[in-house]
Amino acid sequence: AVRDEMVRLGVPASGIALQAFGESRPAVQTPDGVREPLNRRAEVLIDLR
Repeated sequence: AVRDEMVRLGVPASGIALQAFGESRPAVQTPDGVREPLNRRAEVLIDLR
């Protein structure tokens, strides 16, 4: 959804790289089976070359 919106706003799709981390890199540690809203996120890193 974030990528689609960036493309809609004019960012070239060829300049966008995506990586999904799922449960391997949570923002907040929780016990197994406990959902944490802060772990449902998108991080946008901008590299100005």
